[in-house]
Amino acid sequence: MMNPPLLFMFFLLSTTPHVTLSQDYVFETDKPKPDPTAAAAAEPPESDTCNGIFLSYNFISRVKELPHLKNATAQSWAFKSVATVLNAGAEELKAWKMFIGFHHDEILVSASGAVVMDGSDFPVKVGGNGTYLSGYPQSDLKTAIETAGDFTQIEAEVEITGTQFGIRPPGFPMPKTIKLVNDGYKCPAPVTKGRSMHVCCIRDKKAKHNLTTTKFLPRQEGDLSLTYDIIQTYQSNYLAQVTIENKNPLGRLDHWNLTWEWMRGEFIYSMRGAYTHRKDVSGCLYGPASVYYKDFDFTPVMSCDKKPIISDLPQDREKDEKIGNLPYCCRNGSLLPTTMDPMKSKSIFQVTVYKIPPDMNRTALSPPQKWKINGVLNPNYKCGPPIRVAPTEFPDPSGLMVTTPAIASWQVVCNITRPKETTSRCCVSFSAFHADSVIPCNTCACGCKDTDTCNANAAPLLLPSEALLVPFANRTVKAKAWAKIKHLPYPKILPCPDNCGVSINWHLNSDYKSGWTARMTLFNWEDYPFEDWFVAIRMDKASPGYENVYSFNGTRLPDNKTIFFQGLPGLAYLMGETNGTNPNRDPRVPGKQQSVISFVKKRILGLNIAHGDGFPSRVYFNGEECSLPTRLPSSDGCWFNVNLLSIVLITIATFVLIMDHLS
Repeated sequence: MMNPPLLFMFFLLSTTPHVTLSQDYVFETDKPKPDPTAAAAAEPPESDTCNGIFLSYNFISRVKELPHLKNATAQSWAFKSVATVLNAGAEELKAWKMFIGFHHDEILVSASGAVVMDGSDFPVKVGGNGTYLSGYPQSDLKTAIETAGDFTQIEAEVEITGTQFGIRPPGFPMPKTIKLVNDGYKCPAPVTKGRSMHVCCIRDKKAKHNLTTTKFLPRQEGDLSLTYDIIQTYQSNYLAQVTIENKNPLGRLDHWNLTWEWMRGEFIYSMRGAYTHRKDVSGCLYGPASVYYKDFDFTPVMSCDKKPIISDLPQDREKDEKIGNLPYCCRNGSLLPTTMDPMKSKSIFQVTVYKIPPDMNRTALSPPQKWKINGVLNPNYKCGPPIRVAPTEFPDPSGLMVTTPAIASWQVVCNITRPKETTSRCCVSFSAFHADSVIPCNTCACGCKDTDTCNANAAPLLLPSEALLVPFANRTVKAKAWAKIKHLPYPKILPCPDNCGVSINWHLNSDYKSGWTARMTLFNWEDYPFEDWFVAIRMDKASPGYENVYSFNGTRLPDNKTIFFQGLPGLAYLMGETNGTNPNRDPRVPGKQQSVISFVKKRILGLNIAHGDGFPSRVYFNGEECSLPTRLPSSDGCWFNVNLLSIVLITIATFVLIMDHLS
């Protein structure tokens, strides 16, 4: 028989609650899990010594997700954390913006109290590059001085839920850093203690900034500026005017599509100057709108979508009294750079918006969030959140010297992002008078979807010049014959195509003592034409020597390194691809335009045209940056790597000296 002490110990062990080891916290399975917000309710004592903006990040918990894997790197974990922004200074913080340096392949599923600044929808991948969050609906943080220390007005709290990979307990998947990204602030390296991280960001005395003495932030500079002006307001609806302005000399949009997200149940009743792609009222009939507007006829409603897609009206609706008749409207979605035509760099439309409770008063005004805009073969724009700015002033309709301010104005700034490798939509090939072969566009320059029958990682095959005139699918025979003639390698699995809708050939035409010439040819492989096309080339060293272009209009931009080309009057269309003379036999023919460009060498020292200086370092078509070859053409059929030119030159010089010594 077991003695009493051992029996008592056995009883304690048998009744001990089971614990799970798949979480960082040891939760008892028969007890409720702690509230994630409770751990972040009290600010750490370090905030008491901060005279600025105090940021913190607190890791709360995580749970192993399905499927359960032995590979720790591939195992996913659902995590919860809380980020806070506290105004501990003496100045109001307007439109707060915070960076969190996630680096464990995190996927954000939700972030209450904030939106992702680039307008991405949840879930969004943020691991590796981190993410920028901006406050919504609480975007401004007042000071404790003007609120008597009311934390609901001076602090924003963001509850984050997501998935991360790679670190199993007892390690904590903390971000690399956190920082405030508002202009005029600087942040030291954050302090990390276990599952908490904090930093105090203060005003940068060296930075030029204005103290927040006005109610609104100054308007920001960017490649594209969108303004949301409310010009009339009623209890249940308001009239807003949206203005899109192209500020970049090389930026452009064709057939633009604009989208945003309604955050408070709004819907679009009508529009002038633009239209939505889908006219579906089911979102209103089966949503909160029908509960409040019980006897409302939703038939004429323009859009009940939470994320409407908006496009410009065609030109033939410009004078339409019902849906057009606005200045700067109805251009079929064209926004040209100011370099081409300042009058065509702006677009305007108006929208009547209906609200739902609890926003049923004239001053309950909230702009949509998550703005995105794109075009056809145009730059990629990343847009920030709407920022409240001083009301826009409009000329009075009476014609008198009077201005009428908008009731409220918000600005959205969008900036061009450089395309990553294999994500361009146009590409460049190189050729030269001293080389027999053309260096074609890079393999998968504009992306590759089907790589089962081709090699996406192989270098493109050298081509004869006439091969540029035919589609990629028809170049195989020419490439094989050329490889045989020039004794070039011809792989069994051929490189994938470039898959670009537009390609540009830059041909070095001549090189002489006082100058040199190049020939630029544009190829349009799309089915549609490009109206008012332009090409901009950047030449870091030779651009000041630009002299003339003979079949285009050409202008050297103020930076003195970029040359801007566009079609002559009557030649502003780059036609689309058409059928050959005999469609059953001949390949399709691309739209094509070309011109010779002349340069002088006067007052430009050290130019080496054939070995790099005669080729552009960047090329833009309609604002989109094109993919450039990584090598240059050579006289013997070999390739020069652009990044190794200095080594090649040194080798040649050494060889000449040796031969001279031997002779």
